[in-house]
Amino acid sequence: MREIIFDTETTGIDSEHDRVIEIGGVELLNKFPTGRTFHVYINAGGRKVHPEALAVHGITDEFLADKPTFDQIVDDMENLFDGAKLVAHNASFDIGFFNAEFARIGRPPVDPGRVVDTLALARRRHPMGPNSLDALCRRYGIDNSRRTKHGALLDAELLAEVYIEMNGGRQAALGLVDVRSASEDQSAVTLSGEVGSRPEPLPRRLTESEQAAHDKLVEGLGDKALWTIHYN
Repeated sequence: MREIIFDTETTGIDSEHDRVIEIGGVELLNKFPTGRTFHVYINAGGRKVHPEALAVHGITDEFLADKPTFDQIVDDMENLFDGAKLVAHNASFDIGFFNAEFARIGRPPVDPGRVVDTLALARRRHPMGPNSLDALCRRYGIDNSRRTKHGALLDAELLAEVYIEMNGGRQAALGLVDVRSASEDQSAVTLSGEVGSRPEPLPRRLTESEQAAHDKLVEGLGDKALWTIHYN
């Protein structure tokens, strides 16, 4: 299954009047990053960045002045986003802005069946919270020290790590699956057959003195000790 973990930054919180000014996306295939990303800054079409929004993401009107407008970047975005599940934290906010932008250029809204909200997932898994992105990074041991300001691509990358952990971690993402069933244009290797024994045993890692110390410790545990296995 192909998923795009994404985030947006905006000029404010009112999707009817405010505009999307940054989009970041990270592609996952069967819960594993493919390395494909999308990142763009967008001219707000005359809408000024609200001071409270500026304090969050630090994106100024002056910085956005020479950036492309939404209608100029939408095809590039759709090249990555089209056909994938769309995963975001508090997804209703981001999707609301996407739908408002699509409406302005005469495109249909996002199918809600494509959307996964990681905030809703987190609230089910951790009902006592907190469940902000920063809190989830701390919960799952993900380094978010670079996140001094909100940024769409950085937040999407962090959310991708959180989302993988919420779905069983990287070991689950490395399951032996044939990813060709999820995307016809992706190459894959299918593992098959039985795993045989090693042609040669691994070399010993204990020195003789370490082995002797271990043997002495085990002997001192007594005949009824649970650990009575002697390692050679």
